[in-house]
Amino acid sequence: MNAQHRPLPALSFLRAARTAGLTALLLGAGFAPALAQGVVSPAQDLFNRANQLIQNEYGGLSSVDRPGLTREYQTRLDNVCAPTPDTCAEAKAYPVLEAELTALGDEHSFFQTPEDYRDFRASATGGSRLQFGVKLSALDGQNRVVSEVVPGSAAEDAGLRRGDVLLSIDGQPYTYENLRAAREQGRTITLGATRLEQPLTLTITARESSTVDLPRLSFVPAASGEAAVIRIPTFLSGGGVAQRVHDLVGQAQDRGARGVIVDLRGNTGGSLAECDSSVSAFVPSLTRLARSPDGNARTVVSRGTRLEDGRIAGSVRQPNLWTGPVAVLVDEGSASCSEFFAFEIQYARRGPVLGEQTAGVGNTATRVFPLGEGALQLTILNYAKPDGTPYPVSVTPDVVRAQGEAATRDLIRGQDNLLSAGVEALDSAPTLGLNPFGRP
Repeated sequence: MNAQHRPLPALSFLRAARTAGLTALLLGAGFAPALAQGVVSPAQDLFNRANQLIQNEYGGLSSVDRPGLTREYQTRLDNVCAPTPDTCAEAKAYPVLEAELTALGDEHSFFQTPEDYRDFRASATGGSRLQFGVKLSALDGQNRVVSEVVPGSAAEDAGLRRGDVLLSIDGQPYTYENLRAAREQGRTITLGATRLEQPLTLTITARESSTVDLPRLSFVPAASGEAAVIRIPTFLSGGGVAQRVHDLVGQAQDRGARGVIVDLRGNTGGSLAECDSSVSAFVPSLTRLARSPDGNARTVVSRGTRLEDGRIAGSVRQPNLWTGPVAVLVDEGSASCSEFFAFEIQYARRGPVLGEQTAGVGNTATRVFPLGEGALQLTILNYAKPDGTPYPVSVTPDVVRAQGEAATRDLIRGQDNLLSAGVEALDSAPTLGLNPFGRP
């Protein structure tokens, strides 16, 4: 997924790196052989290895002439490295590869710079990094609205809440560049903000903390009791997402919730295995085909257990199945695994999906190949149902509700209209065993 097209409606103190939005997370080993023989510059070596992967491992839906693409961008690299052809630094190849992957026309395939790759590994493996732990949405000019506060983070400890508007840093107008600099330096800053249109001042210091951001549970009033809201911010977090979803479903069952709303807004994806096992807490069984250059593989998921061509490829402990009404919230930032989740709910007729058309990368899987100091994320699979029906590029909600600036301004006033619509939709959502639209 390239920088021009990958949707990122919410900026983040965690840094909105070009590493989110993976459909399937597979950390590959380094790729050794180069195309050219003999001594080549570091830039040429990186380019060679990246293009060997593009030629041999790509399994996406792009129809671009890949050998022609390699020739075209080899010429560009030659021009970049002309002053020092034998010693051209690896970093010189980064913009060339970024442009080449953009020209490939596959929004899931892109080159990760060393900085991007470090952030990716931290998020994917549950490592730690210096961060504030809050996600932001654009408002007017440089001003930002807090869209999410990570539990246990520096932002939560400082007292930031969802809907707060950031206006200044240390008495100067807020800019993301100043915020990022403070994070990278671990410097204490004073934030000027408003909450429900009332001014407030907060002090915050970035700190080394875990990138794990697991699903969480809350409850909101419903027509006949209360509804459980399971917020899934990401399918990364180094594992544990599916287990937490099943655990939270169990808690909702124990509390006698009227229905469950799964909030996938801004969730840019992660591990497909985590996504599959998570959705199996709501759908009794799902089956798909993974199509690659080497042939097809069948995945079957039921009650938290994932089978790859008949072999167990992962499971959760004490799985739960929610049989009551369910609704799913998405927006234009819901990508990759979030789109798979929403589509499986729609396909099984388990309940409505509400919100905006999703990002548009929901039918492929990627693998991350470390290359030099950076990495290449490359689409290696595309997906279809057993009858050959391809997965949709994006998910069209059953109930379309635009988000954008109007939703952000509602959030400032303490309102979440899409969540309210989700609660209302539970009244007409089907239940398992009583589902008039169920598939055999």
